[in-house]
Amino acid sequence: MPPDPARVRRARPRARPRQRPGGDRHGRARLHRPGAPGRPAAGRPGRGGGLRGRPVGGLQERPHPGAVRAERRSHDHRDRRATRDAAPGSLRVTGRARGRDLGPRAFATAGAEALAVLVRAAPVGIAGYLVLTIAESGAPIATAWLTKLVIDRLTDPGGGAVAGLAVALAAAGLGAAVLPAIARYLHAQTGRAAGIVATDRLFAASERQVGLRRFEDPAFLDRLRMGQEGAQRTGELLEGAGGLVRGALVLAGFVGSLLFISPAMTGLVLLAAVPALVAELMLSRARAEMEWGNEQTHRREFFYSQLLTGVDAATEIRLFGIGAFLRGRMMAERRRANEAERAMDRRELATQGGLTTLSAVVAGAGLWWAVTAARSGDLSVGDIAMFVAAVAGVQASLDTLVTSISALHGRLLSFTHYAAVVRAEPDLPSVADGAAAELRGGIELRDVWFRYSDDHPWVLAGVDLTIPQGCSLALVGLNGAGKSTLVKLLCRMYDPTRGRILWDGVDIREIPPQELRARISAVFQEHMHYDMTAGENVGLGDLAALDDPRRLEKAAEQSGIHDRLAALPRGYDTLLTRTFFTEADKDDPDTGVVLSGGQWQRLALARAFVRDGRDLMILDEPSSGLDPEAEHEIHARMREHREGRTSLLISHRLNTVREADLIVVLQEGRVTEQGPHEALLASGGEYARLFRLQSAGYQEAR
Repeated sequence: MPPDPARVRRARPRARPRQRPGGDRHGRARLHRPGAPGRPAAGRPGRGGGLRGRPVGGLQERPHPGAVRAERRSHDHRDRRATRDAAPGSLRVTGRARGRDLGPRAFATAGAEALAVLVRAAPVGIAGYLVLTIAESGAPIATAWLTKLVIDRLTDPGGGAVAGLAVALAAAGLGAAVLPAIARYLHAQTGRAAGIVATDRLFAASERQVGLRRFEDPAFLDRLRMGQEGAQRTGELLEGAGGLVRGALVLAGFVGSLLFISPAMTGLVLLAAVPALVAELMLSRARAEMEWGNEQTHRREFFYSQLLTGVDAATEIRLFGIGAFLRGRMMAERRRANEAERAMDRRELATQGGLTTLSAVVAGAGLWWAVTAARSGDLSVGDIAMFVAAVAGVQASLDTLVTSISALHGRLLSFTHYAAVVRAEPDLPSVADGAAAELRGGIELRDVWFRYSDDHPWVLAGVDLTIPQGCSLALVGLNGAGKSTLVKLLCRMYDPTRGRILWDGVDIREIPPQELRARISAVFQEHMHYDMTAGENVGLGDLAALDDPRRLEKAAEQSGIHDRLAALPRGYDTLLTRTFFTEADKDDPDTGVVLSGGQWQRLALARAFVRDGRDLMILDEPSSGLDPEAEHEIHARMREHREGRTSLLISHRLNTVREADLIVVLQEGRVTEQGPHEALLASGGEYARLFRLQSAGYQEAR
């Protein structure tokens, strides 16, 4: 029931708690331009832009949210944000080193995650790959010894038959040729299977994040993207481990062979490998740091490329003539990344050139010694052949070993991002058991304070508000008053910094988030356009409705979009995008249709209406994209739909909220007025001022 007009009040301003001085430990105050949707601007409360999602997987790839924010970040504050620890699970990034401080624990964690993924994905494939690797390692050693024996018998008149040795030598050569191909096949199959498992685990881990805080943190988005790359390259860890085993076994075999001929030369060859190992490890770490340092550069480049090629910005770019300006910035980012990679390439060239020279000097010295020993009769011709093969084999196996260690080191460095995401704790605490009971009494916000971080201003400052069950409540106020932030708290995308939100007297933090959200339906101003079929765009509001065409049609009828969807070339099975089609398909209307902004708005309403029977319906500017006639129709349909139900309506068009049971005015994060429309007009407060200001324009038009 509407409250008694006598109860209409204007709340006294409350004293705000003092803000703690100092920098933002999350860096959020510096990641957004003033007035950016969904985040507060420095110096004033923030006005959220709705709980807009981003398509994932098969949906259209849109500009990376972190990329957009990266451009808005001041360069002066970049290092201040990056003062975080790099331990897996913490999701924090070291300021300048970014990976230099990764210790054995981080590598062990990444290795354990990689092993778990590989074993889960293809245990038989891993076993087969390792067996083939061991067999492949023996082929060159056997070939070298058999070659020595054949040459010795051929050069010794009484050496005996060589037919058996020749057959064995041919078999060893066949094995050396065939086994690597089979191993590569098994590695490819295992790598693909591991990539699927790793990707699934990564996105399942991201879904465990209860709220939005992680996804508004560019550092987490960097880790998530690099974790995706690591997931797709999980098979390379197996390849690195196989190369390590192969190199170690071949090295052991040829070192034994070389020891048989000359222990001193064996020591010299091994000693020459130490600088190579150290240098390769240093190069691996340097390249990993370079790639991580380039991540922000690549995100900014991606941001500009999406602006230049996407339809959303195409009109403004052409009207304002800013295409060349944006392209210049994009190419500057590309050149910055290329310069870092070029410096790394030069470092690798210089290092590896020196190592190659060292190897050539050692091999030349060994060959000179062998020829001299053969001339004096200390070595046979077969021994010389064996020595040459052993030196080459030791150097090749050392190179394989060093390269494999370096590659494995680099892959594990990259995989630490994956491990950090999959082991990350949720951004909000949550309970696993329990349920959100059907709303009977109402929802209460009790002295709720909220700010996005310690150095942000308060967005909500002591809000006390009750939404009785069955009441239609309208929330009004200027931009930045805290309306959409309050909605995010109700949906538990964030927790209050102070105070409580009660669902029939139960703190919503004591309710599993999925159970709470199952009780809520919503339409947001920045609603999603899913590049899927029309039926799927409606049914995503309640997955149980995807297989119930009648429910989909009923929801579409309620929002006034049914006739448009039914008239599409394939009805509700028509794709609402032109993204996935080739040049040959582009003129075929059956392949996909693009809706207008108002039609997408109605589709978002249908997605909310299909969640029929929910206890709370949130409508955040649900008619912002509609013409006046459509707006009137939609609000009439919504009033009918929410009759007798609990609803929260946010709108700047005050003529659409006048029939609400209760109207609440937010100013600078505080409730300053509440009551029905007529009582608020009579009180002459902020609501009356705004309402008369809006209506004056229409009166003048008459």
